[in-house]
Amino acid sequence: MNREYHKGYSTELHREMEMLIFGYAGAPLLVFPTSMGRFFEYEDRGMIGVLAAKIGRGELQVFCPDAVDTESWYNNGVHPRLRVLRHLQYERYILHELLPFMRWKNPSPQLAVTGCSFGGYHAVNFSFKHPDLVSHCVSMSGAFDIHKFLDGYYDDDCYFNCPQDFLPNMNDEWFLTRYRRMQIVLGSADWDMCLDSNVKLSAILHGKGVPHWLDVWGDNSRHDWPLWLKMAGKYFG
Repeated sequence: MNREYHKGYSTELHREMEMLIFGYAGAPLLVFPTSMGRFFEYEDRGMIGVLAAKIGRGELQVFCPDAVDTESWYNNGVHPRLRVLRHLQYERYILHELLPFMRWKNPSPQLAVTGCSFGGYHAVNFSFKHPDLVSHCVSMSGAFDIHKFLDGYYDDDCYFNCPQDFLPNMNDEWFLTRYRRMQIVLGSADWDMCLDSNVKLSAILHGKGVPHWLDVWGDNSRHDWPLWLKMAGKYFG
């Protein structure tokens, strides 16, 4: 299997960013790490192994960049406004630095994004803010409400980065039309602590006429890697 390690300075984040790429061709898949996770997480946790056959055949190319959660939402040492601003810098890194690099490596017109747990938040939030860029969004046990990171603080940037807040009020047909074209999967399980979050988001999407698949595993699976490994095999394998 082709495996590449990349490290480079981000002008948006003013720091070095690291990434692993698996595969040489096929549908590009952008992976957001879990809460405070790192770029090597998907490999270390066995996800790349689950997808190895498809990657090896040139049907899937997986991009695993680093995250900055410890500097943004999880950074309790700074004011919530600064947490939000750091997240916006990360979003600009994805938009202006990572995606152009991905397109240079892989010119496919499609882009799938995915993540487990808080990575599911990143995948959903990015997809619904930029539906012109994302063709497939797969969230595995995602949690989509960021209020717990804000210590009571709230502003427009918080609102527009909380899908459970901004989606119910989304009436712009430019966005809704593109939402309805996107392939959306919300994976969860009956014992998943994020099940309620996924059921609520599914109801919001139903209310907007947005097709999607709420896939609730009824096998007593919990919010952890064994569930997500099974999901990855089902959704991408």
